[in-house]
This record gives sequence, structure tokens and C-alpha cells, in this order.
Amino acid sequence: MDHDREVLTYDAFGLATRDLAQQVADDGFEPDLVLCIARGGVFLGGALGYALDVKNLFVMNVEFYTGVDQRLDLPVVLPPMLDVVDLTGADVLVADDVADTGKTLDLVRNFCAGHVADVRTAVVYEKPGSLVRCDYVWRRTDRWVDFPWSAEAPVRRRGSTGS
Repeated sequence: MDHDREVLTYDAFGLATRDLAQQVADDGFEPDLVLCIARGGVFLGGALGYALDVKNLFVMNVEFYTGVDQRLDLPVVLPPMLDVVDLTGADVLVADDVADTGKTLDLVRNFCAGHVADVRTAVVYEKPGSLVRCDYVWRRTDRWVDFPWSAEAPVRRRGSTGS
């Protein structure tokens, strides 16, 4: 067992999403839409959408990590770009798998600022170094997290022709 890593299983992820949804409900927040930060936040966002009975899910593609503990200097929004008109006046729940540095969540919150009625954040894990303190957190850790959807290598790498 690697003590420098936190390992999340699919079963634990199921418990985490229900716990996070209950936190949101107990808080009285009723989001109009869930904004999923791709890629890791898509899993949480979809699960929260079902648990909170929110059918409007949007995805914002943000690249920051390039490998295990390797990242760009700043997160970058990738196309297709989300149209702020779709968010205007809404109560938005931003979903991501982890708040590590918090820079990605900060970027997305700032993108929403001035357009939405309210924006809140939900993550499975929050790390102590995150510049964003999330509204809804399942666990806090200072370790690297292995998520079940990214723990194994891709079946096929993009750009490979396979033979």
C-alpha cells in the first residue's frame, strides 16, 4: 500500500456523491444547473445531477494536469467554450473531483462571476493548499488521489494507430 496516495474506489465514490448531495440539500441550495469541470468533474457532476434531481448539466473543459503531480503554470479553458448566456441568472453548482491548488475552480468561479445568481463548489477531495475553500467537500487530504476512472492507463492512447 502506498501511504503517499489516497485511493478512491467506485463504491466509495458512490458514497461520496450521496454524501455531497445530502450536504447540498441540507444547506437548502437548489442549483438550477451543475457545471462539471472536465474531465474528472464529469463523473461527480452527473452523479450529483441525478441525486439532486437537476437535469441541466454543462461541461467546461479545463486543462491543468499533464501527469501525476505535473501541471501547467495556469489552467487553460479548452474548446468548445461555454456560453455565459446559458448560465445567466442561474444558481450554479460547480463539480470537480479534487481541489488541489484550487486554480481550476477559481478560474471557473471567476468565469461565472457577474453572470449567475449564486455559484457554489462541490468536490470529492479538497487539499490543504487549495486557494478555494469549497462549499461541499467529502474528504480532505494532502495526499495524491488515485481516482477509479484514471487509475489505469488508457485502453488505447490517442494518436496510436494500433496495428
